[in-house]
Amino acid sequence: MSHHILVLHGPNLNLLGTREPEIYGTTTLEDINQRLQQKAKDLSLELKIFQSNHEGALVDFLHENRAWAQGILINPGALTHYGYSLHDAILSVEKPAVEVHLSNIFAREEWRRKSVLSPACNGIISGFGVNSYLLGLEAVSKILEKT
Repeated sequence: MSHHILVLHGPNLNLLGTREPEIYGTTTLEDINQRLQQKAKDLSLELKIFQSNHEGALVDFLHENRAWAQGILINPGALTHYGYSLHDAILSVEKPAVEVHLSNIFAREEWRRKSVLSPACNGIISGFGVNSYLLGLEAVSKILEKT
């Protein structure tokens, strides 16, 4: 059986590959999405992928796809630190969620070390570059296997 996973990319992630490559690397968002699709195929998952620089658009995407989805993989970008409506949306759709970050947010500036989304998620994977996404997808898959 194939599980359905929503993949959400938050603000500024559309600029990956050129935005602060010393922190985020040179891999583009399209490269990440392609790697996620390949991993999804290996895990018998189906993905719907969405990126927005607007919190409300991410909330709308979650709401609109809640009946289709069984799990959520999210890199909220800067919304990690102040995206309370995104936190509430994750709780409201009542699906397992894993938060991911390319960089280790806990080793960066003080303001980046707090996630307002983590309490709404099953777990967080941070600091492994593109592999954070791939490990996060595996984690969502494992959670769904148990249900």
